[in-house]
Amino acid sequence: MDDAFQTAENEEYIPSIDPDDLLDLCPEKVENYEQKLKNFYTELIHADEEICYCLEGSGYFDMRDKGDCWIRIWMKASDMIVLPVGIYHRCALDTRNYVKLMRLFVGQQVWTPYNRPQEDYPARKKYIKSVTERVGVPLAAY
Repeated sequence: MDDAFQTAENEEYIPSIDPDDLLDLCPEKVENYEQKLKNFYTELIHADEEICYCLEGSGYFDMRDKGDCWIRIWMKASDMIVLPVGIYHRCALDTRNYVKLMRLFVGQQVWTPYNRPQEDYPARKKYIKSVTERVGVPLAAY
């Protein structure tokens, strides 16, 4: 397959791209804007890999390091981020107060957030196991 990628398990997959799955965050375009920002700033995980491509504007993705401290990644137009299944993360705007993201999925499009804590959720357990096996030591939630 020309458009296929290899997963860690060496399986082929083709990312599903839906041009209508755009997240356009700014006060003028989002109803209940302040509440929506609070939702995005809540720490969570997904059952699927999260792939976001920044089309316009800028903002942050935050995730946890091994010491449970935040790592902040600033994104601007043409940047892309891939977050593994089961990693705690959140999203925030910067001072420009505007970002337009395209969300890409592997397989069926499911974007269900599971707010922290989710230590018993299967995707979280699998993530912790994969990180622990790579590092060789048990890790606290991050």
